[in-house]
Amino acid sequence: MQFRQQALAKLNAPEELDLPVRLARPQGWLVLCVTLVAVAAACVWAVAGSVTSTVTAQAVLTHGQGSYVLQSPVAGQVTAVHAETGRRLPADAPVITVRTAQGESVVRTVAAGRITALAATIGQIVSVGANVAAVEKVAHTSDPLYATVYVPAQQAAGITEGSAVDLTVSSVPADRYGVLRGHVKSVDRSAQSAQQIAAFLGDSQLGEQFTRRGRPVAVLVRLDTARDTESGYRWSTDGGPPFRLQSMTLATASIRLADQHPVDWLLP
Repeated sequence: MQFRQQALAKLNAPEELDLPVRLARPQGWLVLCVTLVAVAAACVWAVAGSVTSTVTAQAVLTHGQGSYVLQSPVAGQVTAVHAETGRRLPADAPVITVRTAQGESVVRTVAAGRITALAATIGQIVSVGANVAAVEKVAHTSDPLYATVYVPAQQAAGITEGSAVDLTVSSVPADRYGVLRGHVKSVDRSAQSAQQIAAFLGDSQLGEQFTRRGRPVAVLVRLDTARDTESGYRWSTDGGPPFRLQSMTLATASIRLADQHPVDWLLP
């Protein structure tokens, strides 16, 4: 009965038409204005703003021409080893001597380079095609180093020439000396097999390591040079490490992709 009396009282009351109509409270207008400003700011950021993303992949410091595996063309016993690891040899230089049924045969370098691995020892029996040494194709100590980055093929589409690269070198403490700077020189769009990588680096283990998650794409990175550092290259710190870098050193590369506008994600 109480609710009925209230309803009857409301019907009998005047309509108060002379009072102004209140569409919203001041707090409501404030919330609406803040919402509109936030939406407008988001639209401006989506069109004019940019988002930076990176791709991280394994890398190795090499000279630009790579390496090759020297194999024995004959079968027999190794009687002499003329080279040693780390030594630079000209083309056609003797590496080992093998005694065969027809006499002694000398296995020589195919191209000038540095011996990075020596697999033959005196007294060892080698067969035709056996690996004798890994030779990096470098003729002079002043030849610059590059970084070859093996990026998963599905992540390489956004990498372009000139993209900035930061390299965390395995032999350099990053917390003390920072990261090595560089820029993408070229991108080989064809996916590489473990055999192709091993042939370029002269190391079958690296070929298997870089293809564990599928065939990658090789990205060649030109290292930024600097005259005032001991290594001869530019680092994120002032001086970098107090020593020179060696080829065939492993690293982790972070490649910066082209900046994208957020609105691009919404467009087909």
